[in-house]
Amino acid sequence: MIGTIIVGLIVGAIAKMLMPGRDPGGFLITMLLGIAGSFVGSWLGRLLGLYSYGESAGFLMSIVGAMAILWIYRLITKSQAG
Repeated sequence: MIGTIIVGLIVGAIAKMLMPGRDPGGFLITMLLGIAGSFVGSWLGRLLGLYSYGESAGFLMSIVGAMAILWIYRLITKSQAG
């Protein structure tokens, strides 16, 4: 769990660099989304049979999860703003 959080913090920053643009909430929210993305990456990996129960996501799967969460976050905040 702690490993997932630490990887998530790093992954959130990388996801922000890979998906440039203005995000409501700033860098802290992006890093929290990275943590959530790491959990999503773990879940997707287990769903696809890449990881067994109790294993956290690998670095690349965490980035994929973080980018997916960031994309969804942008869709939600964009639709609420407009």
